[in-house]
Amino acid sequence: MPSLEDSILAELLTAAEGHPEYHILPFRALASGRQYGRLYHLMRRHVPPGASVLDWGAGSGHFSYFLLRAGYRATGYTLLDYRFDHLVSRAEYSLVRGDPADPSRLPFPDRAFDAVVSVGVLEHVRETGGTEAASLEEIARILRPGGLFLCYHFPNRASWVDRAARLFPGAHRHEYRYSRRDIERLNQGAGFTLLETGRYGALPRNGWHRLPRALRHSRPAADLWDALDAALSVLLAPICQNHFFVSRRDDGPDPMRRFEAAL
Repeated sequence: MPSLEDSILAELLTAAEGHPEYHILPFRALASGRQYGRLYHLMRRHVPPGASVLDWGAGSGHFSYFLLRAGYRATGYTLLDYRFDHLVSRAEYSLVRGDPADPSRLPFPDRAFDAVVSVGVLEHVRETGGTEAASLEEIARILRPGGLFLCYHFPNRASWVDRAARLFPGAHRHEYRYSRRDIERLNQGAGFTLLETGRYGALPRNGWHRLPRALRHSRPAADLWDALDAALSVLLAPICQNHFFVSRRDDGPDPMRRFEAAL
């Protein structure tokens, strides 16, 4: 029987293949969709089902879809014009739009969420007129005591993929990239305790949608890419593409302990 994470991935792959207008491009190929497997496991390990979670910068809605399917009480937040009622249409989900004129401010009360998740968002706040520090201060404000912040796809300053992309005009690359020390400094400044961090992604994933359909959906090809990526991510950890980190607001027990105590 497939795991919950595998089932959700399969559903997103089916949605992306049948509906390109959904704009969930990473899920047009199995190998690229699997880049979110680590995030799914981080969520399930650190945040219990039933917790209230903000998908900060919900984008095309694919992570909000995961949250709902995995049993979380999810809210999306975005500055963009995406609509994804076709993907996330449940009555218990709300998508809140921010004010582009005040991009750091979050329109939620203090202590509103058990967890906040950034999937490729924190590194872009300066491009909209905000700052990483101001955004993290707002995230700390809306987290309950002991609440968690999970940051994924946070670009590594030494990423070889990003450096290579700069050699090709028009190739996707990140304007802002970060070191482990930057992560520690940002968390300390916002009053977070860093619980877990790591680097991942030695091999690029997002170009798989350009390959022939047989390769895009090939499980053996995706398995091979995963194995190579895992091995190289150990050998080449300093120059992998991304960081992830999990942080806790300092003034209380984390959500997992709070939920366990209530049982």
